[in-house]
Parts: sequence; structure tokens; C-alpha cells
Amino acid sequence: MGEKKANCCSVSRDNHKSSPVDLKKVVSKAIIRKENMILIPSGEFLMGTDDQIGFPNDGEGPVRHVKVDSFYIDTYAVTNEQFAEFIRDTHYITDAERYGWSFVFHMFVPEGIKKVSKQVPQTPWWYAVEGAYWKCPEGEGSTIEARLDHPVIHISWNDAIAYCQWAGKRLPTEAEWEYAARGGLNQKIYPWGNKLTYKGKYQCNIWQGEFPIDNKATDGYVGTAPVNTFTPNGYGLYNVSGNVWEWCRDWFSPTHHMNANHINPNGPSSGTSKVIKGGSYLCHKSYCNRYRVAARSSNTIDSSTGNMGFRCAADE
Repeated sequence: MGEKKANCCSVSRDNHKSSPVDLKKVVSKAIIRKENMILIPSGEFLMGTDDQIGFPNDGEGPVRHVKVDSFYIDTYAVTNEQFAEFIRDTHYITDAERYGWSFVFHMFVPEGIKKVSKQVPQTPWWYAVEGAYWKCPEGEGSTIEARLDHPVIHISWNDAIAYCQWAGKRLPTEAEWEYAARGGLNQKIYPWGNKLTYKGKYQCNIWQGEFPIDNKATDGYVGTAPVNTFTPNGYGLYNVSGNVWEWCRDWFSPTHHMNANHINPNGPSSGTSKVIKGGSYLCHKSYCNRYRVAARSSNTIDSSTGNMGFRCAADE
């Protein structure tokens, strides 16, 4: 296992020893399944934020007018059940399996496994657990049997791209993702408005309590939640705040968008990491606060953690 880099409430591999994913072996479906997708109408919106609660170094601002063409996007993040079908059909091997390990949050690592696993120095709540991957999310002996309707996790950008190709879909651009996640609202902090709770109830799966030692689970969940939990946004999308980070197609840059084309933007042409959006069940205002719609972060294309998943998009 190589040295790891801290990145918000996700972590990155940096030894890059996995073999490139051979997409030629992933055969696309003949028909794109759009029954669980929503058609997002073309339009213009205000992307990003200038609010002081954001992270300027992430490139959340300045606010800019962005136009996007209509597109389809998944109502839910891809589930364990859906990913299992992909694996059965293609026998694809994920990056976590290629490496032989993935990052697991400390609360979910059994004591016996902690003793033989390495902690990430900058973020010791993460362990590099051997045998952890999408089907065994906490390592050897764990299972997804009771979590088939939860979002698949331990998914790298490479893995998400492979699934999309099989499904005849693609990853959304960052602009598409944020446009859809806003649900038709203008410059609101969250997909439902500016207040974190509604009538005293949480609207997303994030951390409550003292991070990273005490999660009071006021929202009902310590780890991932089923993909159809909570109220959908104005476009009908579920869990675009919290639950799991979601991969986007774009390379990450904190400055590229300042002078870029604002009509169907695609991000820079190259980079070292890809954009992730939405935050996860580990986000807390004291540390991450990236479950806001405008928030953004990134990770390397072969990295996988227990709080990263994805949803697909498709052209109209």
C-alpha cells in the first residue's frame, strides 16, 4: 500500500499501480434503460456560489450564468443491486479489487481488522482495509445482502465509466449535475432551500454530532441510506446532498471555469483528479460542509472509498 493523501472527507490513492481499465471488454447494452431516469429540460442557471460558507480554494465561485442542453439523469445513485448485475454480465474487476484494498471509515472497521490495517496519517479516521470493495464494503466477512437498495460504494471513476459504458450511458458533467441537483431553485444552499432541516427533520444523510467520533444519526443513518430515502428535489432526484459523493465527468480545476465557455461546459481538457459532488454521510459543517449544492471536491480516477458512488446521465 502506498502513501495516501487526505482530501476533505474522502481520501486518495497516489501510487497508481492499478492496470488501466480495458473498456473494450465492457460491452454496452443494446437498449439504454431510461425507466429510472429523469429528463432535465434545457435551460440557464446560476452555477457556483460566492457565499462565505463555501470553500474559495475549491473554486466554488464566482457565480456564473451557465446554459445546458436537455439530458437524462438517474433518479437515484446506482445501487448495489444494479452494480451486481453489471458484474454478473461483464465479470468486470473494480480498482479496489485490483489494488486489493480500499478506504473504510474507522467506525465500520472491526477491531481485529484495525490491528492489521493502516490509518491515513492526515485523516486517521480512514483505514486502508485489505479485501474491502463494493461487495465486501467493510472488508472480509462483510456483505451487501441487506443493502441491495443502498448506493454502491468503493467505486473509482474508472469503475463508474465502465458501468456507464455497459449501461449505454455516461457520467454527468459537473454543470449538468449541479443544474439537476438544484431542482429548479435559484442559488439555494441545498436542493430544498436554505435551511438544513424542514420542520425539524433532516432532508439528507449527513453527520450529526462530533466528527469523527460521535454520530448521533439524527437523520436515521450512520452509514449509507437506501437511495430513495428522504424527499426528492424539484426535478425528482433523490439524495443529491449527502449519502455518497458522486463522480462527474470533468477534470477538476479551481480556476478553469473563470474564463471557460459557459454553454455546456466540460471542464479542463486534462488534470490529475475528477470532480465529485454532493457530499456524503460523513459530511459535517465543522469539517467538510460540502453537502451544499454548489460545493465541489475531487479525487484521483483510481481512488475508492466507503462513501463514493455515482449516478449516470444520458443524452436526450
